[in-house]
This record gives sequence, structure tokens and C-alpha cells, in this order.
Amino acid sequence: MSSEAISTPEIVAAIVFALAVLHTFSTKWFARLAHVQPGHAGLWHLLSEVEVVFGFWAFVLVIALVVLTGKTDAVDYMENRNFTEPMFVFVIMVIAASRPILDICGGTVRMLARLLPLQSSLVVYFLCLSLIPILGSFITEPAAMTVAALMLRDRYFGSALSARFKYATLGVLFVNVSIGGTLTSFGAPPVLMVAATWQWDTAFMFSTFGWKAALAVMVNALAGTFFFRKELLTLPDARESDAGSAVPVSVASIHLVFLVGVVLFAHHPAVFMGLFLFFLGYAEAYERYQNRLILREGLLVAFFLAGLVVLGGLQQWWLQRTLLGVEPTVLFFLATGLTAITDNAALTYLASLVQGVSPAFQYAIVAGAVTGGGLTIIANAPNPAGVAILKSSFDDESVSPLGLFLAALPPTVVAMLAFLLL
Repeated sequence: MSSEAISTPEIVAAIVFALAVLHTFSTKWFARLAHVQPGHAGLWHLLSEVEVVFGFWAFVLVIALVVLTGKTDAVDYMENRNFTEPMFVFVIMVIAASRPILDICGGTVRMLARLLPLQSSLVVYFLCLSLIPILGSFITEPAAMTVAALMLRDRYFGSALSARFKYATLGVLFVNVSIGGTLTSFGAPPVLMVAATWQWDTAFMFSTFGWKAALAVMVNALAGTFFFRKELLTLPDARESDAGSAVPVSVASIHLVFLVGVVLFAHHPAVFMGLFLFFLGYAEAYERYQNRLILREGLLVAFFLAGLVVLGGLQQWWLQRTLLGVEPTVLFFLATGLTAITDNAALTYLASLVQGVSPAFQYAIVAGAVTGGGLTIIANAPNPAGVAILKSSFDDESVSPLGLFLAALPPTVVAMLAFLLL
């Protein structure tokens, strides 16, 4: 690592990033302020939206950069950021949450549920936490998160189940989505960041990470289903079809084509944004087969991730210093912990910039990054999407960062054991 002097903008960026992380863990406090100070309730509610946090502090950083470096340098910094991932997550969220796609996924889950001699509320819950996260390896993790979160919200989170159940479900979902995307070289954002540089193809990912991740996903989903079986058995049969007119096969097929097209061109925003605009027109033409498109939720998540891109661009100086010269096993645990306070894709991207690293270093950093991807809202790009969809079911319509962290610890330990021992 170069011993270059740390610049003032880098120090300021690190301070602003630390404040943004602290703000993320304080959203419930701002939600309570909205009740204590009703005169400013709108402002406090805005600051309690976890999706707003990093976008807000990104604006603070840009203002600081203008003061420190001048308008031209600050604008150049912004224009050199890559906002492809926030744009992609927004597009894939909206398409994956469309009614035809959800009908396809729901119908598949119900069909599988009929094959097992257990109450459907147990089987559907298990499949939402196992099959769909693994599907993220093929339709990408943000799409899997969106589908799973919507199915869980509609079938389980809307019922009178305990807060403990909801937090435990959220913890398992976030961890399983984070590790479930490692069966291929394109499904998980942290893998995408290194796959080309380190020449990792899908065959390598499956043999090195994928089968271990799939086993951990199944163990986590099975443990969650078993632990909350009594609560789940109080729910009615979940095999019934959704209400409303059936979606024609032709309409559902065209939605699948849009979804696959966006996935195939995930690195080309000019293409997938064009497909998305075409999708919006098609959805409007066949509005009778649609529910409300989650445009607001998608935009909020994109705003969150864009803020993370802006803030993360100046964190390289301390992250790379932290990662270098660490023994692989220690690096695995370090990466797991760092992922909780950074985005795991940003972490693996920075690792890919280090020259001449060993295969053991590469395995440790990626395994640790995906293992820690469920510990916090900011740990993995799809997590804000899950929170945006499910938070209305929690007290004060916000997810406690501490509650999520504690709930995600057990499935995270299972993932650790899978990647370290298998």
C-alpha cells in the first residue's frame, strides 16, 4: 500500500461516513422524535427513513468537497462515480415486484408446497427463505430480495405474529440472500466486483462457494421454520391462489423477458433503462393485470445506494490499509465485521485493486463479505429493498438496527461455519 499522505477531503469523508453509519443506527430515535415534537414531525420522519440516510449525508459530503476543493473538483468527483448499481437495483425491484412475476413465483412455491405432506404455512415460509434466496444467483440478489420480501409481507408479516418472529425472519432472509447469490459469478454484487479481475466463472463459484452457501441457506431456513413452527401453524392454509383476475401466460411471459433482459444487461444502464421505460409502457397498456408498481420504494432504495456510492468513493485509504497484511482466517472475520459498516460490494471492489494477492486472500475477503451481508441494513445492496418493503410491519414503521443485528447473528454463524469448515 502506498504511504501517500492522507488528504483533508479523505479525512472529512471518513468523518461524514461515520456519521452516516451512526445515523443509520439511530433511525428509531428520529421516529420517536416525530411523536415528541409534532411541529417538526415531517422532518423527523424524513430523517427516520433509513433509505434517506446515506443520500442525505452524501449531500453533506458534496457541500464539504465544494468548500474544501472547489466546485470544479467536487463536480468531477461526482461525475466519476459509477451509479450503475443503484439504477439497476431500482429497475430490477420494480419489475420483480410486478404482479405477473409475483404470480409466477407464488404459483411455483404453492405447487412445491403441495408436494410436501406438511401444513402449507410451514412449507411456503421455508421456501421463501431458501428457494428464493438461492434463485438470486440467477435473477440477481435484489430481485430475489424483492420477491421474497413481498411474499413474506403478504402472507406472514400482515398477521398477528410476534416481533421476535419478524426480526428473526428478516435476519435469516438477509443472510440467506447475501450468501445465496454465490452459486454464479453474476448474481451477487460483491462477487461481480471481483469476478472479471480474478477470473472467477460460474463453475468456479459453484465449486468454491455455491454448494457451501446453498447448504447454509437450507440449514438457516429449516432452523427458522422449526423454531417458529408453533406460530406458523396458527396461520391458515397458504395454498390458495391470490385474488383477482388471472394473469394470461402471454403477459407473464413478456414480464419474464423484461426481467431476463435487465439481468443480462445489468452492466449497461443505457440498455436496461431503455428496457425499463418499455416495461413501464407495457405495464400501463395491461394495467388490469398489475398491482401498484413500487416506484417510490425503488427510488428510495436507489437514493440510499447512490449515497453509499458517493460516500464510499473516499474510504479507500483506510479500508485497504485495514485489509493488507492480514492472515486469511483473520481476514475472513475482519471482512465479515467490516461488511456490517460498509457495503460488501465496496469492500470486495477495494480488495480487487490490491495487486498480487493470494487465492487464500481472495477466498477470505469474498467469503467474509457475503457472510456479513445480513448483519445490518447497509451491509448488502439488496437489504434496503427488503427494509423498504417490510418496515411497515414493525413498530414505528422502522426496523431496529440492533434488533436486526441480533437476529442475523445465528444465521451468520451458520454461514461462517460453512465457509470455514467445509
